[in-house]
Amino acid sequence: MRQYRAAWVLPISQPPIRDGWILTERGRIVAFGPSRPNDLPPANEIDLGDVALLPGLVNAHTHLELSWMKGRLRATDDFPGWIREVIALQRKGSGDAAAEETAIRSAIAEARATGTALIGDIANTPASMAPLLAAGGSAVVFHELIGFKPERAKAVMDAALARARTPLGADDVQLALAAHAPYSVSPALFQAIRASMGGESSARCSVHLGESAAEDEFLRDGTGPWKDLLQDVGSWDPSWEPPHCDPVEYLDRLGFLDGRTLVVHGVQFGERELSRLAATGATLVTCPRGNRLTGAGSPPIADFYESNVPVAIGTDSLASVPDLNLFNELAELRRLAPHVPAARLLKSATLVGARALGFESDYGSIEAGKRASFVAVTLPAGVIDVAEYLVNGIAPEDISLFHGADAQ
Repeated sequence: MRQYRAAWVLPISQPPIRDGWILTERGRIVAFGPSRPNDLPPANEIDLGDVALLPGLVNAHTHLELSWMKGRLRATDDFPGWIREVIALQRKGSGDAAAEETAIRSAIAEARATGTALIGDIANTPASMAPLLAAGGSAVVFHELIGFKPERAKAVMDAALARARTPLGADDVQLALAAHAPYSVSPALFQAIRASMGGESSARCSVHLGESAAEDEFLRDGTGPWKDLLQDVGSWDPSWEPPHCDPVEYLDRLGFLDGRTLVVHGVQFGERELSRLAATGATLVTCPRGNRLTGAGSPPIADFYESNVPVAIGTDSLASVPDLNLFNELAELRRLAPHVPAARLLKSATLVGARALGFESDYGSIEAGKRASFVAVTLPAGVIDVAEYLVNGIAPEDISLFHGADAQ
């Protein structure tokens, strides 16, 4: 047993505790509270001092395999143009497979060092799996499917399912399927992904949705930069008819959205889309720093919370953000939505993300029975509103992650 004492403990599932403690045993939380138990030997107590302890953070959306692209793409106001640049880089490659793997391992290490315990990773290759397993944290790796021609749906699904059935030898890194976006995935492929999940309550899927104005144009009129891109890469389906609706309605019609779906970005969502999304039970994952740098725009963060859609947080990839420090992502949410309570933002970065990824029984809050996975943030003198302090950006040197064996 180990007992950790801190100036503040933020369980997330209840209000912050001043001068709190957490008792752990064999990698699990046994108890926590505001008053110190007296029956443990002094050697079992670890006084962390003037820190805030909160659950390990959840980065619900990133692309680790793009980590090697860090610094190679400039900020832009043209999102479709940015995607074209990513495609060009992917096709060219870095020319150094070992360096690409090192970039993934470094990205995971950075995420862990800045408090992230659980990751939702979007992958087009198996490149992130071995590094995630070696890092010892937890993750859901979403194998992302792309295919706009309906006749390709079966072949794409067969290849994806063969990979998804590959045993990893660890429950902490799980495999799932993802659809890329409405402009790159055919209706048949969307439906095949959903069918593969069946009624399994633990199954998860993900999709980029409402990310750009060009996506709305494509779905309403069948025109614009996405059609041009599909034609340029030889993936256009001339039989496809635009649904003449917004992205949320489109995927809801296809039966793709429910409580197991992570809908990523939502930059273009208005009241109608958010209301419909809330009715499906899907979780909205926002990545505001990446949205700004890729030219997608700034998401309406305050509207997200007002709609009561569950909101989780992701960093997106190092191709679009300078770091994977989720505290910096929280600071961007705070900048965009200054009146959303800090407690709700912290819940998005912890418990909502854990639920969305299917790891709520282990992560997301400080509760008896959950994993001993928590973040210690050094507090300067005079902090009164600790939750507000935590959502205004925290430097890496002020963050320590206690996870599993580290919390013994």
